[in-house]
Amino acid sequence: MAGGFAPPKLAEFILTERLGSGTYATVYKAYRKKDTREVVAVKVVGKKGLNKASVENLLTEIEILKTVRHPHIVQLKDFQWDSENIYLILEFCSGGDLSRFIRSRRLLPERVARSFLQQLACALQFLHERNISHLDLKPQNILLNGGLLKLAEALFGRPPFASRSYTELEEKIRSDKPIEIRPSPHVSRECRDLLLRLLDRDPETRISFDEFFTHPFVDLEHMPSAGSLGRATTLVLEAVQKDQAGEHSGALSLYCRALEHFVPAIHYEADAQRKEALRSKVKQYVSRAEELKALVASGNKVSFEQDKSARDILKEMSRDRPRLHAALEVASAAVAQEEEGEDGSGTLDLYQQSLGELLLMLAAEPQGRRRDLLHSEIKSLMSRAEYLKEQLKMREAQTEATMDREPLSESVRSSCCVQ
Repeated sequence: MAGGFAPPKLAEFILTERLGSGTYATVYKAYRKKDTREVVAVKVVGKKGLNKASVENLLTEIEILKTVRHPHIVQLKDFQWDSENIYLILEFCSGGDLSRFIRSRRLLPERVARSFLQQLACALQFLHERNISHLDLKPQNILLNGGLLKLAEALFGRPPFASRSYTELEEKIRSDKPIEIRPSPHVSRECRDLLLRLLDRDPETRISFDEFFTHPFVDLEHMPSAGSLGRATTLVLEAVQKDQAGEHSGALSLYCRALEHFVPAIHYEADAQRKEALRSKVKQYVSRAEELKALVASGNKVSFEQDKSARDILKEMSRDRPRLHAALEVASAAVAQEEEGEDGSGTLDLYQQSLGELLLMLAAEPQGRRRDLLHSEIKSLMSRAEYLKEQLKMREAQTEATMDREPLSESVRSSCCVQ
Protein backbone atom coordinates (compact mmCIF):
# COMPACT_ATOMS: atom_id res chain seq x y z
CA MET A 1 0.00 0.00 0.00
CA ALA A 2 1.30 3.41 -0.88
CA GLY A 3 1.10 5.61 2.20
CA GLY A 4 3.51 8.44 2.96
CA PHE A 5 6.00 7.31 0.28
CA ALA A 6 6.08 7.84 -3.49
CA PRO A 7 2.63 7.44 -5.06
CA PRO A 8 1.96 4.26 -7.06
CA LYS A 9 2.15 4.18 -10.86
CA LEU A 10 -0.86 4.08 -13.17
CA ALA A 11 -0.63 3.70 -16.93
CA GLU A 12 -3.09 6.49 -17.81
CA PHE A 13 -2.48 8.90 -14.92
CA ILE A 14 0.28 10.83 -13.18
CA LEU A 15 -0.34 10.75 -9.39
CA THR A 16 0.95 13.83 -7.59
CA GLU A 17 0.14 15.24 -4.13
CA ARG A 18 -1.58 13.21 -1.42
CA LEU A 19 -5.01 14.67 -0.55
CA GLY A 20 -5.80 12.50 2.46
CA SER A 21 -5.65 9.06 3.95
CA GLY A 22 -7.73 6.73 6.09
CA THR A 23 -7.61 3.23 7.52
CA TYR A 24 -7.80 1.46 4.18
CA ALA A 25 -7.08 4.06 1.52
CA THR A 26 -5.00 7.04 0.41
CA VAL A 27 -6.32 9.66 -2.01
CA TYR A 28 -4.08 11.43 -4.52
CA LYS A 29 -4.54 14.26 -6.94
CA ALA A 30 -3.76 13.03 -10.46
CA TYR A 31 -3.62 14.16 -14.09
CA ARG A 32 -4.74 12.13 -17.10
CA LYS A 33 -1.78 11.67 -19.46
CA LYS A 34 -3.88 12.36 -22.54
CA ASP A 35 -4.01 15.79 -24.19
CA THR A 36 -6.94 16.89 -21.99
CA ARG A 37 -4.78 16.73 -18.85
CA GLU A 38 -8.00 16.14 -16.92
CA VAL A 39 -7.60 16.52 -13.14
CA VAL A 40 -9.01 13.64 -11.07
CA ALA A 41 -8.75 12.16 -7.58
CA VAL A 42 -7.41 8.63 -7.32
CA LYS A 43 -8.37 6.58 -4.28
CA VAL A 44 -5.75 3.88 -3.76
CA VAL A 45 -6.82 0.88 -1.69
CA GLY A 46 -4.10 -1.62 -0.75
CA LYS A 47 -5.19 -5.23 -1.21
CA LYS A 48 -3.08 -6.49 1.70
CA GLY A 49 -5.09 -4.49 4.20
CA LEU A 50 -8.45 -5.85 3.07
CA ASN A 51 -10.34 -8.62 4.83
CA LYS A 52 -13.48 -10.23 3.42
CA ALA A 53 -15.83 -7.58 4.89
CA SER A 54 -13.63 -4.76 3.58
CA VAL A 55 -13.65 -6.24 0.09
CA GLU A 56 -17.43 -6.50 0.16
CA ASN A 57 -17.73 -2.89 1.32
CA LEU A 58 -15.41 -1.70 -1.44
CA LEU A 59 -17.30 -3.62 -4.12
CA THR A 60 -20.57 -2.14 -2.82
CA GLU A 61 -19.08 1.35 -2.95
CA ILE A 62 -17.90 0.82 -6.54
CA GLU A 63 -21.26 -0.60 -7.62
CA ILE A 64 -23.18 2.31 -6.07
CA LEU A 65 -20.87 5.00 -7.47
CA LYS A 66 -20.99 3.40 -10.94
CA THR A 67 -24.78 3.71 -11.07
CA VAL A 68 -25.35 6.94 -9.12
CA ARG A 69 -25.35 10.21 -11.08
CA HIS A 70 -26.25 13.34 -9.15
CA PRO A 71 -24.80 16.88 -9.15
CA HIS A 72 -24.07 16.69 -5.40
CA ILE A 73 -22.55 13.20 -5.28
CA VAL A 74 -18.98 12.64 -6.38
CA GLN A 75 -18.72 10.84 -9.70
CA LEU A 76 -16.79 7.58 -10.14
CA LYS A 77 -15.16 7.87 -13.57
CA ASP A 78 -13.42 4.50 -13.65
CA PHE A 79 -11.73 1.86 -11.49
CA GLN A 80 -8.61 -0.25 -12.09
CA TRP A 81 -6.45 -2.71 -10.18
CA ASP A 82 -3.04 -4.39 -10.20
CA SER A 83 -1.31 -6.96 -8.00
CA GLU A 84 -1.02 -4.57 -5.03
CA ASN A 85 -3.82 -2.00 -5.19
CA ILE A 86 -7.33 -1.18 -6.33
CA TYR A 87 -7.73 2.30 -7.84
CA LEU A 88 -10.93 4.34 -7.89
CA ILE A 89 -10.74 7.23 -10.40
CA LEU A 90 -13.01 9.92 -8.99
CA GLU A 91 -14.15 13.43 -9.85
CA PHE A 92 -11.69 15.96 -8.38
CA CYS A 93 -13.13 18.54 -5.95
CA SER A 94 -10.82 21.52 -5.69
CA GLY A 95 -12.01 22.83 -2.30
CA GLY A 96 -10.76 19.93 -0.18
CA ASP A 97 -12.98 18.49 2.54
CA LEU A 98 -15.44 20.17 4.83
CA SER A 99 -13.46 19.45 8.01
CA ARG A 100 -10.57 21.58 6.79
CA PHE A 101 -12.97 24.30 5.60
CA ILE A 102 -14.65 24.57 9.02
CA ARG A 103 -11.31 24.65 10.85
CA SER A 104 -10.09 27.48 8.63
CA ARG A 105 -13.20 29.63 9.20
CA ARG A 106 -14.43 28.52 12.66
CA LEU A 107 -17.98 29.86 12.22
CA LEU A 108 -20.22 29.98 9.17
CA PRO A 109 -23.08 32.43 8.58
CA GLU A 110 -26.47 30.73 8.80
CA ARG A 111 -27.37 31.57 5.19
CA VAL A 112 -24.21 29.77 4.03
CA ALA A 113 -24.85 26.75 6.25
CA ARG A 114 -28.44 26.62 5.00
CA SER A 115 -27.35 26.66 1.36
CA PHE A 116 -24.94 23.83 2.08
CA LEU A 117 -27.59 21.85 3.96
CA GLN A 118 -30.00 22.15 1.05
CA GLN A 119 -27.42 20.60 -1.27
CA LEU A 120 -26.57 17.86 1.19
CA ALA A 121 -30.27 17.13 1.77
CA CYS A 122 -30.81 16.97 -1.99
CA ALA A 123 -28.09 14.29 -2.28
CA LEU A 124 -29.39 12.39 0.75
CA GLN A 125 -32.95 12.44 -0.59
CA PHE A 126 -31.67 11.05 -3.90
CA LEU A 127 -29.91 8.19 -2.06
CA HIS A 128 -32.83 7.60 0.32
CA GLU A 129 -35.25 7.18 -2.60
CA ARG A 130 -32.94 4.44 -3.93
CA ASN A 131 -32.66 2.70 -0.54
CA ILE A 132 -28.98 3.66 -0.19
CA SER A 133 -27.46 4.69 3.16
CA HIS A 134 -24.13 6.51 3.31
CA LEU A 135 -23.27 5.09 6.78
CA ASP A 136 -20.23 7.35 7.24
CA LEU A 137 -21.48 10.89 6.78
CA LYS A 138 -19.01 13.28 8.43
CA PRO A 139 -17.12 16.47 7.52
CA GLN A 140 -14.07 14.56 6.24
CA ASN A 141 -16.30 12.77 3.70
CA ILE A 142 -17.92 15.89 2.32
CA LEU A 143 -15.87 17.30 -0.51
CA LEU A 144 -16.06 20.92 -1.59
CA ASN A 145 -16.01 22.18 -5.14
CA GLY A 146 -15.59 25.93 -5.33
CA GLY A 147 -15.35 26.44 -1.57
CA LEU A 148 -18.81 25.40 -0.34
CA LEU A 149 -19.74 24.11 3.02
CA LYS A 150 -21.67 21.92 5.48
CA LEU A 151 -23.80 22.24 8.58
CA ALA A 152 -21.85 19.91 11.01
CA GLU A 153 -22.58 22.46 13.71
CA ALA A 154 -20.62 24.54 11.39
CA LEU A 155 -22.66 27.34 12.89
CA PHE A 156 -20.89 27.08 16.25
CA GLY A 157 -17.40 25.98 15.22
CA ARG A 158 -17.53 22.76 17.25
CA PRO A 159 -19.51 19.48 17.25
CA PRO A 160 -22.50 19.06 19.63
CA PHE A 161 -20.67 16.60 21.91
CA ALA A 162 -17.16 18.10 21.82
CA SER A 163 -14.98 16.07 24.21
CA ARG A 164 -11.36 15.60 25.23
CA SER A 165 -11.55 11.79 25.28
CA TYR A 166 -13.68 8.90 24.02
CA THR A 167 -14.83 8.26 27.59
CA GLU A 168 -16.09 11.83 27.96
CA LEU A 169 -17.71 11.63 24.53
CA GLU A 170 -19.56 8.43 25.45
CA GLU A 171 -20.75 9.96 28.73
CA LYS A 172 -22.13 13.02 26.93
CA ILE A 173 -23.94 10.94 24.31
CA ARG A 174 -25.45 8.57 26.90
CA SER A 175 -26.40 11.37 29.27
CA ASP A 176 -30.08 12.17 29.87
CA LYS A 177 -29.24 15.87 30.09
CA PRO A 178 -31.24 17.79 27.45
CA ILE A 179 -29.33 19.13 24.46
CA GLU A 180 -28.78 22.85 24.80
CA ILE A 181 -28.04 25.24 21.96
CA ARG A 182 -26.53 28.36 23.39
CA PRO A 183 -28.38 31.59 22.54
CA SER A 184 -27.02 33.20 19.40
CA PRO A 185 -28.38 36.15 17.43
CA HIS A 186 -27.29 34.62 14.12
CA VAL A 187 -29.23 31.35 14.58
CA SER A 188 -32.89 31.55 13.55
CA ARG A 189 -35.80 29.84 15.28
CA GLU A 190 -36.23 27.40 12.34
CA CYS A 191 -32.53 26.48 12.39
CA ARG A 192 -32.59 25.96 16.17
CA ASP A 193 -35.68 23.74 15.87
CA LEU A 194 -34.04 21.54 13.23
CA LEU A 195 -30.83 21.15 15.25
CA LEU A 196 -32.70 20.10 18.39
CA ARG A 197 -34.80 17.58 16.45
CA LEU A 198 -31.73 16.12 14.74
CA LEU A 199 -29.90 15.82 18.07
CA ASP A 200 -32.77 14.03 19.84
CA ARG A 201 -31.20 10.97 21.50
CA ASP A 202 -34.39 8.92 21.21
CA PRO A 203 -34.70 7.43 17.68
CA GLU A 204 -38.46 7.07 18.20
CA THR A 205 -38.96 10.83 18.57
CA ARG A 206 -35.99 12.04 16.48
CA ILE A 207 -36.90 13.75 13.20
CA SER A 208 -37.56 11.26 10.39
CA PHE A 209 -36.10 11.43 6.88
CA ASP A 210 -39.39 12.64 5.40
CA GLU A 211 -39.78 15.29 8.11
CA PHE A 212 -36.17 16.39 7.57
CA PHE A 213 -36.64 16.84 3.82
CA THR A 214 -39.78 18.96 4.36
CA HIS A 215 -38.49 20.98 7.32
CA PRO A 216 -38.80 24.76 6.68
CA PHE A 217 -35.09 25.34 7.34
CA VAL A 218 -34.05 22.75 4.74
CA ASP A 219 -36.67 24.16 2.34
CA LEU A 220 -35.71 22.13 -0.74
CA GLU A 221 -38.52 23.81 -2.69
CA HIS A 222 -36.49 27.04 -2.77
CA MET A 223 -33.07 25.52 -3.38
CA PRO A 224 -31.30 27.08 -6.41
CA SER A 225 -32.02 24.78 -9.36
CA ALA A 226 -32.80 24.71 -13.06
CA GLY A 227 -36.51 24.98 -12.22
CA SER A 228 -36.24 28.08 -10.00
CA LEU A 229 -36.72 30.60 -12.81
CA GLY A 230 -39.71 28.77 -14.29
CA ARG A 231 -41.52 28.67 -10.93
CA ALA A 232 -40.73 32.35 -10.32
CA THR A 233 -41.99 33.37 -13.77
CA THR A 234 -45.26 31.46 -13.38
CA LEU A 235 -45.97 33.14 -10.04
CA VAL A 236 -45.03 36.64 -11.20
CA LEU A 237 -47.35 36.37 -14.24
CA GLU A 238 -50.19 35.49 -11.86
CA ALA A 239 -49.17 38.44 -9.65
CA VAL A 240 -49.29 40.85 -12.63
CA GLN A 241 -52.78 39.61 -13.59
CA LYS A 242 -54.06 40.15 -10.03
CA ASP A 243 -52.34 43.53 -9.92
CA GLN A 244 -53.98 44.66 -13.16
CA ALA A 245 -57.36 43.49 -11.86
CA GLY A 246 -56.94 45.65 -8.75
CA GLU A 247 -56.64 42.65 -6.38
CA HIS A 248 -53.86 44.24 -4.35
CA SER A 249 -53.63 41.75 -1.48
CA GLY A 250 -53.56 38.70 -3.77
CA ALA A 251 -51.01 40.35 -6.06
CA LEU A 252 -48.75 41.21 -3.11
CA SER A 253 -48.82 37.63 -1.88
CA LEU A 254 -47.94 36.28 -5.34
CA TYR A 255 -45.10 38.80 -5.81
CA CYS A 256 -43.65 37.69 -2.48
CA ARG A 257 -43.90 34.01 -3.42
CA ALA A 258 -42.30 34.73 -6.80
CA LEU A 259 -39.37 36.50 -5.11
CA GLU A 260 -38.70 33.38 -3.04
CA HIS A 261 -37.91 31.61 -6.33
CA PHE A 262 -36.26 34.54 -8.13
CA VAL A 263 -33.48 34.77 -5.56
CA PRO A 264 -32.41 31.11 -5.97
CA ALA A 265 -32.73 31.60 -9.75
CA ILE A 266 -30.19 34.43 -9.53
CA HIS A 267 -27.79 32.24 -7.55
CA TYR A 268 -28.21 29.36 -10.01
CA GLU A 269 -27.61 31.47 -13.12
CA ALA A 270 -23.99 31.23 -14.29
CA ASP A 271 -24.05 33.80 -17.11
CA ALA A 272 -23.11 37.26 -15.76
CA GLN A 273 -25.35 39.20 -18.16
CA ARG A 274 -28.42 37.08 -17.52
CA LYS A 275 -27.73 37.23 -13.79
CA GLU A 276 -27.65 41.04 -13.87
CA ALA A 277 -30.85 41.13 -15.94
CA LEU A 278 -32.55 38.93 -13.34
CA ARG A 279 -31.37 41.22 -10.54
CA SER A 280 -32.83 44.20 -12.38
CA LYS A 281 -36.19 42.43 -12.78
CA VAL A 282 -36.25 41.46 -9.12
CA LYS A 283 -35.68 45.09 -8.11
CA GLN A 284 -38.71 46.10 -10.20
CA TYR A 285 -40.90 43.44 -8.60
CA VAL A 286 -39.73 44.39 -5.11
CA SER A 287 -40.51 48.02 -5.86
CA ARG A 288 -44.03 47.16 -7.00
CA ALA A 289 -44.52 44.88 -4.01
CA GLU A 290 -43.56 47.76 -1.70
CA GLU A 291 -46.18 49.98 -3.37
CA LEU A 292 -48.80 47.25 -2.96
CA LYS A 293 -47.78 46.80 0.66
CA ALA A 294 -48.60 50.47 1.33
CA LEU A 295 -51.98 50.14 -0.43
CA VAL A 296 -52.88 46.97 1.47
CA ALA A 297 -51.80 48.48 4.80
CA SER A 298 -53.95 51.54 4.15
CA GLY A 299 -56.96 49.38 3.32
CA ASN A 300 -56.42 47.26 6.41
CA LYS A 301 -56.62 50.15 8.89
CA VAL A 302 -60.42 50.02 9.23
CA SER A 303 -60.49 46.25 9.70
CA PHE A 304 -57.62 46.50 12.22
CA GLU A 305 -59.71 48.88 14.34
CA GLN A 306 -62.67 46.49 14.17
CA ASP A 307 -60.40 43.60 15.16
CA LYS A 308 -59.10 45.60 18.14
CA SER A 309 -62.63 46.22 19.43
CA ALA A 310 -63.52 42.54 19.10
CA ARG A 311 -60.26 41.56 20.83
CA ASP A 312 -60.98 43.88 23.77
CA ILE A 313 -64.46 42.37 24.18
CA LEU A 314 -62.99 38.85 24.04
CA LYS A 315 -60.40 39.73 26.71
CA GLU A 316 -63.14 41.01 29.00
CA MET A 317 -65.08 37.77 28.49
CA SER A 318 -61.98 35.69 29.28
CA ARG A 319 -61.00 37.02 32.69
CA ASP A 320 -62.14 33.72 34.23
CA ARG A 321 -59.75 31.86 31.88
CA PRO A 322 -56.22 33.07 32.83
CA ARG A 323 -54.45 31.05 30.13
CA LEU A 324 -56.76 32.32 27.37
CA HIS A 325 -56.48 35.87 28.67
CA ALA A 326 -52.69 35.65 28.72
CA ALA A 327 -52.60 34.38 25.12
CA LEU A 328 -54.79 37.30 24.04
CA GLU A 329 -52.39 39.69 25.79
CA VAL A 330 -49.51 38.22 23.77
CA ALA A 331 -51.58 38.72 20.61
CA SER A 332 -52.23 42.34 21.58
CA ALA A 333 -48.50 42.86 22.14
CA ALA A 334 -47.75 41.47 18.67
CA VAL A 335 -50.33 43.75 17.04
CA ALA A 336 -49.01 46.77 18.94
CA GLN A 337 -45.43 46.04 17.87
CA GLU A 338 -46.48 45.68 14.24
CA GLU A 339 -48.48 48.92 14.25
CA GLU A 340 -45.51 50.74 15.78
CA GLY A 341 -43.40 49.60 12.84
CA GLU A 342 -41.61 46.72 14.58
CA ASP A 343 -42.37 44.23 11.83
CA GLY A 344 -39.44 41.90 12.42
CA SER A 345 -39.08 38.22 13.31
CA GLY A 346 -39.66 39.00 17.01
CA THR A 347 -43.16 40.24 16.24
CA LEU A 348 -43.83 37.18 14.09
CA ASP A 349 -42.69 34.96 16.98
CA LEU A 350 -45.27 36.66 19.24
CA TYR A 351 -48.02 36.03 16.70
CA GLN A 352 -47.06 32.37 16.41
CA GLN A 353 -46.78 31.98 20.19
CA SER A 354 -50.27 33.41 20.75
CA LEU A 355 -51.80 31.38 17.91
CA GLY A 356 -50.35 28.16 19.30
CA GLU A 357 -52.11 28.80 22.63
CA LEU A 358 -55.35 30.14 21.13
CA LEU A 359 -55.81 27.13 18.85
CA LEU A 360 -55.58 24.86 21.91
CA MET A 361 -58.11 27.05 23.72
CA LEU A 362 -60.48 26.95 20.72
CA ALA A 363 -60.50 23.14 20.73
CA ALA A 364 -61.65 23.13 24.39
CA GLU A 365 -64.08 26.07 24.13
CA PRO A 366 -67.81 25.16 24.20
CA GLN A 367 -70.25 26.59 21.65
CA GLY A 368 -71.30 30.17 22.35
CA ARG A 369 -70.49 33.82 21.85
CA ARG A 370 -66.97 33.55 23.25
CA ARG A 371 -66.11 30.67 20.92
CA ASP A 372 -67.34 32.67 17.89
CA LEU A 373 -65.22 35.65 18.90
CA LEU A 374 -62.21 33.43 19.54
CA HIS A 375 -62.60 31.81 16.12
CA SER A 376 -62.72 35.23 14.44
CA GLU A 377 -59.71 36.43 16.43
CA ILE A 378 -57.64 33.41 15.37
CA LYS A 379 -58.52 33.99 11.70
CA SER A 380 -57.52 37.65 12.01
CA LEU A 381 -54.22 36.85 13.74
CA MET A 382 -53.39 34.15 11.20
CA SER A 383 -53.97 36.64 8.41
CA ARG A 384 -51.70 39.21 10.07
CA ALA A 385 -49.02 36.61 10.77
CA GLU A 386 -49.05 35.44 7.14
CA TYR A 387 -48.90 39.03 5.93
CA LEU A 388 -45.95 39.75 8.21
CA LYS A 389 -44.20 36.55 7.13
CA GLU A 390 -44.52 37.66 3.49
CA GLN A 391 -43.01 41.04 4.32
CA LEU A 392 -40.04 39.39 6.03
CA LYS A 393 -39.49 37.11 3.02
CA MET A 394 -39.74 40.05 0.64
CA ARG A 395 -37.19 41.98 2.70
CA GLU A 396 -34.87 38.98 2.75
CA ALA A 397 -35.27 38.54 -1.00
CA GLN A 398 -34.50 42.20 -1.59
CA THR A 399 -31.33 41.93 0.51
CA GLU A 400 -30.14 38.66 -0.99
CA ALA A 401 -30.83 39.76 -4.56
CA THR A 402 -28.33 42.59 -4.20
CA MET A 403 -25.68 40.59 -2.34
CA ASP A 404 -22.72 38.99 -4.05
CA ARG A 405 -23.15 35.32 -3.15
CA GLU A 406 -21.41 33.71 -6.08
CA PRO A 407 -19.69 30.99 -3.97
CA LEU A 408 -23.12 29.70 -3.01
CA SER A 409 -23.92 28.71 -6.59
CA GLU A 410 -21.14 26.11 -6.65
CA SER A 411 -21.74 22.41 -6.13
CA VAL A 412 -21.07 20.55 -2.90
CA ARG A 413 -20.23 16.90 -3.47
CA SER A 414 -21.00 14.17 -0.96
CA SER A 415 -18.44 11.38 -1.16
CA CYS A 416 -16.91 8.32 0.45
CA CYS A 417 -13.48 9.34 -0.76
CA VAL A 418 -11.49 8.48 2.38
CA GLN A 419 -12.40 5.39 4.41
